Amino acid sequence: MGIVSRYVLAELLKIFLIALAAMTGFLIIIGIVREAANQGLGPEQIVRLVPYILPDALRFTLPGTLLFTACMVYGRMSGSNEVMAIKAMGISPMVILWPVLALAVVLSLVAVWLNDVAVSWGKAGIRRVVIEAVESVAYGMLRTQRSYATNRFSITVKAVRDRTLISPVITFQANPDSPPVMFRAEEAELRSDRTENALTIIFRNFTVDYGGNVRMQNPGTFEQPIPLDAASRARSDAELSPSDLPLTAIGDRLENQKKSIEILEQEMAATAAYQIVTGDFDALTSPEWKHKRETLAYIQSGLFRLQTEPWRRWANGFSCLCFVLVGAPMAIRLRNSDVLTTFFICFLPILLVYYPLLTYGVDGAKRGALPPFSVWLGNVILVAWGAWVLRRVLRY
Repeated sequence: MGIVSRYVLAELLKIFLIALAAMTGFLIIIGIVREAANQGLGPEQIVRLVPYILPDALRFTLPGTLLFTACMVYGRMSGSNEVMAIKAMGISPMVILWPVLALAVVLSLVAVWLNDVAVSWGKAGIRRVVIEAVESVAYGMLRTQRSYATNRFSITVKAVRDRTLISPVITFQANPDSPPVMFRAEEAELRSDRTENALTIIFRNFTVDYGGNVRMQNPGTFEQPIPLDAASRARSDAELSPSDLPLTAIGDRLENQKKSIEILEQEMAATAAYQIVTGDFDALTSPEWKHKRETLAYIQSGLFRLQTEPWRRWANGFSCLCFVLVGAPMAIRLRNSDVLTTFFICFLPILLVYYPLLTYGVDGAKRGALPPFSVWLGNVILVAWGAWVLRRVLRY
């Protein structure tokens, strides 16, 4: 490595690390405030969230920070005629460009890994913190808002004194099709047990109403345990979308999805053939047939989303390299030492071209209207643009 290349790489790393720390810290604060507001978390849980939010913040800050760094370093070098001096000595500008390109390749691979870590380890950790803090979260929301609700149950209270719920009304519903069970108590208390993985509600002097038809009164004490994941406001494993799965799990999920589609299609084909042979054409317009068609469409939609996800993560990760391919030669061409001007001149077209194309490709691929590799369309446009600018920098 030559002296000039080492000098450029040192400048890049120095500015990149400082900018990355500032931008990531800012995003972590935003993420913590958002999660604390959504889940009602306390200071202890907020501190525990920081390492889990970090990968999610880094995968967003890496591309922008690297673009900012390239604009700053190469804009300053070009503005102070250092690039012109290098050319005058017969040295190719690639000598100063290859350090940022090599750094971008490494960071792109890191960004792909961070995309995977953020949705597997990061989101799982956030969910675990929320689940383990369900007791304090519930008490906090009941004290401030007099209510707490999840998909499985809800609590409203008149007041909260220390750990005692005054005049609580607690409704349980296992699923939308089952009748609700409502408890009205004089007092109640919440106790969580991590070893048993349960939140226990202790009722005193209560009345229970089953679906509005059966009512029972009990002046004694009754304990109702609820699994912690059902008592928390975090999503369950069954509710995880393809974007929440690690790449290692997507392959197995894809195979299961394909098998489900194949089995349902065979079942529908056999049913349709039988109805045609027997002349019972009305059965093909029945609610049961409509339900099967909707189920098939839902499973196929899940298949498209699973097929798109790996392509999306690799495309997002390699946006680091694509941004640099545009930013570095553009900064040299502009010859402007004002870093903010150079950055926004480079970032504005990226904002107007790359992200709309990425959104278009992802949405189309998830609907099955476009092949999964369409998510790379924005990256290809940036590479073509950067190659054109780089060619002019090297020639002139």
